[in-house]
Amino acid sequence: MLKILEIKAREDAPYVFMDAEEGFIEIKGKSYPPDVAIFYEPILNWLDEYLKQGRKEMNLNLIMDYFNTSSSKLILDILYKLEEIDQSGKKVTVNWYYPEDDEEILDLGEEYEGLVDLKFRHISYLDEL
Repeated sequence: MLKILEIKAREDAPYVFMDAEEGFIEIKGKSYPPDVAIFYEPILNWLDEYLKQGRKEMNLNLIMDYFNTSSSKLILDILYKLEEIDQSGKKVTVNWYYPEDDEEILDLGEEYEGLVDLKFRHISYLDEL
């Protein structure tokens, strides 16, 4: 059985919570760690295991205030893994949260939506979540 993966937020890296039992992932905050590949490696490995073992539908809450170009590539890798999970029969929904006054974050979410075959919900919020 997959264990919960929780990574505490840092100034340069987001909070991450992944729970296979609940079929829930949350990635929240800013992402510009010095070595993006090392930071995101456990997340991608967890998703590989979920593809093999996971049984539930999956909901991903992406609540990003800022991410650099290197992080954007790894976020896309996460979405590709979720697309594989969805295609294996476990429905995946991506909840893309963006500050109501930040069109750039909304646009990025819409770009990602066009790159993968996943159900996206774009959700604006007024205050910091």
